[in-house]
Amino acid sequence: MARYTEASCRLCRREKEKLFLKGERCYSEKCALTRRPTAPGQHGSRGSKMSEYGIQLREKQKVKRIYGVLEKQFRLYFDRAARKQGMTGENLLSLLESRLDNVVYRMGFATSRKEARQLVRHNHYTLNGKKVNIPSLIVKEGDVIKVKDASRRSNKFKDIVEATEGKVAPGFVSVDLEKMEGTMTATPTKEDIDIPIEDHLIVELYSK
Repeated sequence: MARYTEASCRLCRREKEKLFLKGERCYSEKCALTRRPTAPGQHGSRGSKMSEYGIQLREKQKVKRIYGVLEKQFRLYFDRAARKQGMTGENLLSLLESRLDNVVYRMGFATSRKEARQLVRHNHYTLNGKKVNIPSLIVKEGDVIKVKDASRRSNKFKDIVEATEGKVAPGFVSVDLEKMEGTMTATPTKEDIDIPIEDHLIVELYSK
């Protein structure tokens, strides 16, 4: 599958907002946005007034980058959200928050969504006791995610626990960091998202 492979910090600079794509680095003085708060490229420091379309496009790009999905997959999520009952924008965010890689990250079993996606692919987790390696899989209410016993003993996961210890998990999951096990206790809502997102702008963009 195609995947963005360039520097993650450029994405935050382009959106002029922290997207928390690199875990602990985003909270430190090493954060590229803190050190250089302009868009990348030779014209990044120029200020310009965006059109209505430009504002809508930037919001869509921001959400795609937060969750690490490309355009085709993002459009499929949008179409799926539009078919569900309720507000399309909120349905879209709920689907994105329910991705396995995102839930793993939000439970504190990875320091970033990018790292969670990689660890899922490398078979470090189980879902309801079964091996799983599909980052885009949608987790449902009642599903249990657990770090495999062999992985828990690795230095990698010891470092992850140390880095995420003390951070508050969102309300739609319950987590036991000692057992490295978590349960999806509810369907995620817009209120559970830790970055402000104007989902109505995305709906307006796709409705044109």
